[in-house]
Amino acid sequence: MTHEDLEQLIARTAMGERAAFADLYMQTSAKLFGICLRVLDDRTEAEEVAQEVYVKIWRRADRYRVNGLSPMTWLITIARNTAIDRLRRRRDAQPGLELAETLADTAPGPEEQVMQSGERAQIAACLGELNANRAEAVRRAYLGGETYADLAAHFDVPLNTMRTWLRRSLLKLRECLTR
Repeated sequence: MTHEDLEQLIARTAMGERAAFADLYMQTSAKLFGICLRVLDDRTEAEEVAQEVYVKIWRRADRYRVNGLSPMTWLITIARNTAIDRLRRRRDAQPGLELAETLADTAPGPEEQVMQSGERAQIAACLGELNANRAEAVRRAYLGGETYADLAAHFDVPLNTMRTWLRRSLLKLRECLTR
Protein backbone atom coordinates (compact mmCIF):
# COMPACT_ATOMS: atom_id res chain seq x y z
CA MET A 1 0.00 0.00 0.00
CA THR A 2 1.42 3.39 -0.99
CA HIS A 3 1.60 6.56 1.09
CA GLU A 4 -1.09 8.05 -1.11
CA ASP A 5 -3.40 5.07 -0.50
CA LEU A 6 -2.99 5.44 3.27
CA GLU A 7 -3.56 9.19 3.04
CA GLN A 8 -6.78 8.54 1.13
CA LEU A 9 -7.95 6.04 3.77
CA ILE A 10 -7.19 8.52 6.56
CA ALA A 11 -9.02 11.30 4.69
CA ARG A 12 -12.05 9.08 4.11
CA THR A 13 -11.94 7.99 7.77
CA ALA A 14 -11.95 11.66 8.77
CA MET A 15 -15.24 11.99 6.87
CA GLY A 16 -16.68 9.13 8.95
CA GLU A 17 -16.47 6.44 6.28
CA ARG A 18 -16.48 3.14 8.16
CA ALA A 19 -15.35 1.07 5.17
CA ALA A 20 -12.23 3.23 4.80
CA PHE A 21 -11.55 2.86 8.52
CA ALA A 22 -11.89 -0.92 8.21
CA ASP A 23 -9.44 -0.90 5.29
CA LEU A 24 -7.04 1.31 7.25
CA TYR A 25 -7.23 -1.13 10.15
CA MET A 26 -6.56 -4.12 7.88
CA GLN A 27 -3.53 -2.41 6.33
CA THR A 28 -1.94 -1.13 9.54
CA SER A 29 -3.10 -3.18 12.53
CA ALA A 30 -0.26 -5.72 12.49
CA LYS A 31 2.40 -3.03 12.51
CA LEU A 32 0.70 -0.85 15.14
CA PHE A 33 -0.06 -3.84 17.37
CA GLY A 34 3.59 -4.88 17.07
CA ILE A 35 4.69 -1.47 18.30
CA CYS A 36 2.30 -1.64 21.25
CA LEU A 37 3.52 -5.13 22.09
CA ARG A 38 7.15 -4.09 21.80
CA VAL A 39 6.69 -1.17 24.22
CA LEU A 40 4.44 -2.98 26.71
CA ASP A 41 5.75 -6.57 26.49
CA ASP A 42 2.30 -7.85 27.46
CA ARG A 43 -0.01 -9.24 24.77
CA THR A 44 -3.30 -8.56 26.58
CA GLU A 45 -2.33 -5.03 27.45
CA ALA A 46 -1.02 -4.43 23.92
CA GLU A 47 -4.37 -5.57 22.50
CA GLU A 48 -6.19 -3.10 24.77
CA VAL A 49 -3.84 -0.28 23.80
CA ALA A 50 -4.15 -1.13 20.10
CA GLN A 51 -7.92 -0.76 20.48
CA GLU A 52 -7.37 2.65 22.14
CA VAL A 53 -5.07 3.59 19.27
CA TYR A 54 -7.76 2.92 16.66
CA VAL A 55 -10.35 4.83 18.68
CA LYS A 56 -7.93 7.78 18.66
CA ILE A 57 -7.32 7.39 14.93
CA TRP A 58 -11.08 7.35 14.27
CA ARG A 59 -11.60 10.47 16.38
CA ARG A 60 -8.50 12.34 15.19
CA ALA A 61 -8.28 11.42 11.51
CA ASP A 62 -9.32 14.96 10.62
CA ARG A 63 -6.13 16.23 12.30
CA TYR A 64 -3.84 14.39 9.89
CA ARG A 65 -2.27 16.75 7.37
CA VAL A 66 -0.78 15.60 4.09
CA ASN A 67 2.76 16.95 4.18
CA GLY A 68 4.76 14.58 2.03
CA LEU A 69 5.87 12.47 4.98
CA SER A 70 4.73 8.92 5.50
CA PRO A 71 1.23 8.66 6.98
CA MET A 72 2.56 5.58 8.81
CA THR A 73 4.73 7.95 10.84
CA TRP A 74 1.59 9.67 12.10
CA LEU A 75 -0.09 6.35 12.90
CA ILE A 76 3.03 4.91 14.55
CA THR A 77 3.41 8.04 16.68
CA ILE A 78 -0.14 7.62 17.99
CA ALA A 79 0.50 3.94 18.77
CA ARG A 80 3.87 4.56 20.39
CA ASN A 81 2.66 7.47 22.53
CA THR A 82 -0.45 5.59 23.66
CA ALA A 83 1.64 2.55 24.61
CA ILE A 84 4.16 4.71 26.49
CA ASP A 85 1.32 6.42 28.36
CA ARG A 86 0.04 2.98 29.40
CA LEU A 87 3.56 1.94 30.40
CA ARG A 88 3.87 5.02 32.60
CA ARG A 89 0.47 4.39 34.21
CA ARG A 90 1.54 0.81 34.90
CA ARG A 91 4.82 1.97 36.46
CA ASP A 92 3.02 4.61 38.55
CA ALA A 93 0.54 1.99 39.76
CA GLN A 94 3.43 -0.25 40.85
CA PRO A 95 5.89 2.14 42.51
CA GLY A 96 8.11 -0.70 43.77
CA LEU A 97 9.12 -1.71 40.24
CA GLU A 98 12.27 -0.32 38.75
CA LEU A 99 12.01 1.25 35.30
CA ALA A 100 14.21 -1.48 33.83
CA GLU A 101 11.66 -4.08 34.92
CA THR A 102 8.83 -2.34 33.06
CA LEU A 103 10.55 -1.83 29.69
CA ALA A 104 10.20 -4.21 26.80
CA ASP A 105 12.98 -6.63 25.94
CA THR A 106 15.42 -5.36 23.32
CA ALA A 107 15.33 -8.65 21.39
CA PRO A 108 13.60 -8.50 18.00
CA GLY A 109 9.87 -8.46 18.54
CA PRO A 110 6.75 -8.79 16.43
CA GLU A 111 6.92 -5.26 15.06
CA GLU A 112 10.43 -5.86 13.76
CA GLN A 113 9.27 -9.06 12.14
CA VAL A 114 6.41 -7.20 10.46
CA MET A 115 8.76 -4.49 9.20
CA GLN A 116 10.85 -6.89 7.10
CA SER A 117 10.15 -4.83 4.01
CA GLY A 118 12.38 -2.53 2.00
CA GLU A 119 11.29 0.30 4.29
CA ARG A 120 13.07 -1.40 7.17
CA ALA A 121 16.28 -1.78 5.19
CA GLN A 122 16.14 1.87 4.18
CA ILE A 123 15.55 2.99 7.76
CA ALA A 124 18.42 0.82 8.99
CA ALA A 125 20.72 2.30 6.33
CA CYS A 126 19.70 5.82 7.33
CA LEU A 127 20.22 5.05 11.03
CA GLY A 128 23.68 3.84 10.05
CA GLU A 129 24.47 7.31 8.76
CA LEU A 130 23.88 8.80 12.23
CA ASN A 131 26.46 9.05 14.99
CA ALA A 132 26.31 5.79 17.00
CA ASN A 133 25.02 7.53 20.18
CA ARG A 134 22.34 9.40 18.25
CA ALA A 135 21.18 6.24 16.46
CA GLU A 136 20.99 4.36 19.76
CA ALA A 137 19.03 7.21 21.34
CA VAL A 138 16.55 7.18 18.44
CA ARG A 139 16.10 3.41 18.71
CA ARG A 140 15.67 3.53 22.48
CA ALA A 141 13.18 6.41 22.28
CA TYR A 142 11.05 5.28 19.35
CA LEU A 143 11.32 1.50 19.55
CA GLY A 144 12.09 0.95 23.21
CA GLY A 145 9.71 3.57 24.58
CA GLU A 146 12.27 5.32 26.77
CA THR A 147 11.55 8.88 27.85
CA TYR A 148 13.78 11.86 27.10
CA ALA A 149 14.70 12.02 30.79
CA ASP A 150 15.72 8.34 30.82
CA LEU A 151 17.83 8.83 27.71
CA ALA A 152 19.46 11.98 29.06
CA ALA A 153 20.44 10.08 32.20
CA HIS A 154 21.70 7.09 30.20
CA PHE A 155 23.86 9.21 27.91
CA ASP A 156 24.82 11.60 30.75
CA VAL A 157 23.67 14.73 28.91
CA PRO A 158 21.23 17.51 29.88
CA LEU A 159 17.57 16.94 29.01
CA ASN A 160 17.51 19.73 26.42
CA THR A 161 20.60 18.28 24.77
CA MET A 162 18.80 14.93 24.43
CA ARG A 163 15.79 16.66 22.90
CA THR A 164 18.11 18.38 20.42
CA TRP A 165 19.85 15.08 19.59
CA LEU A 166 16.55 13.38 18.84
CA ARG A 167 15.11 16.30 16.89
CA ARG A 168 18.20 16.67 14.71
CA SER A 169 18.48 12.91 14.25
CA LEU A 170 14.87 12.68 13.10
CA LEU A 171 15.45 15.54 10.65
CA LYS A 172 18.50 13.72 9.25
CA LEU A 173 16.50 10.48 9.00
CA ARG A 174 13.69 12.27 7.18
CA GLU A 175 16.17 13.79 4.76
CA CYS A 176 17.81 10.40 4.19
CA LEU A 177 14.46 8.64 3.66
CA THR A 178 13.39 11.16 1.02
CA ARG A 179 16.51 10.59 -1.12
